[in-house]
Amino acid sequence: MPLHILLIALLFLLVLSGFFSLSETSMMAINRYRLRHLAKQGHRGARLTVKLLDNTDRLLGVILLGNNLLNTASATLVAVIIATFFAHDEFALLMGTIAVTFAILVFSEITPKVIAAAYPERIALAASYVLTPLLIICYPIVWFVNLFVSGLLILFRLKPKKGALEQKISTEELKTLVLEGGHFIQHKHQSMLLNLFDLETITVDDVIVPRSQIEAIDLNADDDVIHAQLLTCHHTRLPVYRERMDNIVGIVHVRKVLNQMQNGKITAQALEKVMRKPYFIPSGTPLFSQLQLFQENQKRVGLVVDEYGEWLGLVTLEDILEEIIGEFTTQAPTQSSAFLKQEDGSIIVEGSTLLRDLNRKLDFQFPLDGPKTLNGLILEYFQDIPEAGIGLNIAGYPMEVIQTKNRVVKTVKIFPALTETEANNPEQS
Repeated sequence: MPLHILLIALLFLLVLSGFFSLSETSMMAINRYRLRHLAKQGHRGARLTVKLLDNTDRLLGVILLGNNLLNTASATLVAVIIATFFAHDEFALLMGTIAVTFAILVFSEITPKVIAAAYPERIALAASYVLTPLLIICYPIVWFVNLFVSGLLILFRLKPKKGALEQKISTEELKTLVLEGGHFIQHKHQSMLLNLFDLETITVDDVIVPRSQIEAIDLNADDDVIHAQLLTCHHTRLPVYRERMDNIVGIVHVRKVLNQMQNGKITAQALEKVMRKPYFIPSGTPLFSQLQLFQENQKRVGLVVDEYGEWLGLVTLEDILEEIIGEFTTQAPTQSSAFLKQEDGSIIVEGSTLLRDLNRKLDFQFPLDGPKTLNGLILEYFQDIPEAGIGLNIAGYPMEVIQTKNRVVKTVKIFPALTETEANNPEQS
């Protein structure tokens, strides 16, 4: 047989072997979630690929069967060429071995795998039309080979998961996918998705409105006081208590009493008729769970209580929604001055401010795994009630206690964070 025909046959074997390498890499590298999407849309190639990947052992069996068979045939053909045209010359045999190894690496392994890694979807979907009938034809051989493979796996006590598509993704991995998809997802939508993932780790204690900042109505107060409070309140739902704040007896919707206010003053008896029973939330409830509970119980306001039943504050549906989409409600005038910027760059902050609010609104980096408020963070730092004028440094932020009252830190001045050089050389800062 002429030499050029043998060389053409050799090249043909290498190209076929390259097809199997191309198929193997593209099948393993294809995006499984994109593949599911295409299959649901009715793409025939995607459906065939899904079926092939559902039986990875059979798929790899037919690919490796074809690949190794063709590579072996290529080496055999080179040996025939050497024996025919060079009379079993040892040097020619050595050079032939080197040449066929180089050709297999270039044409059958490296080049196809690089191409497949670059375009896995396009190649895998096209290859599925060839591999599907080929698997049906070669199934008896693949089944026989897989018997030995299964025996080895049992011998080594290995039990691979069935189905390459049965992949589970963790929350952190899903966050990474959202972050890496920044070119396809708007920044606002990306931020909302990331905030939604965090609802499982954030509890109601992180967004609670403390008791000291809550407007509430005392049923034992004079009718004039109650009437004036309803006219000047900044919220649509107010807790109602009797004698002391610990004794919450209900929640009143201000809109329900507006019509009665037009006819005259509102009395405590009138409020008792329209108020609803208070809805209590255990401290430490994850925000995502509480969002579902609000929906199931058709509530918008809940009172957070600790393990001893003591009322700590309240959480509203709006508070949870703001954790997802950002702030959208207007604050009461009493809360609008929570952050007061000074000319020297420092910021005067109320001690009851939540650390999450400081981190989100002022781009600080205070730790969130301990106390929830700035007052709690300072008290934990000193293990005592500090006096006014005392300075401290927490998480790289110098601050000064401005005012303390009733065993709590009322006002704090926070200075700009120290640079790394200033932190390492405090005498120069």
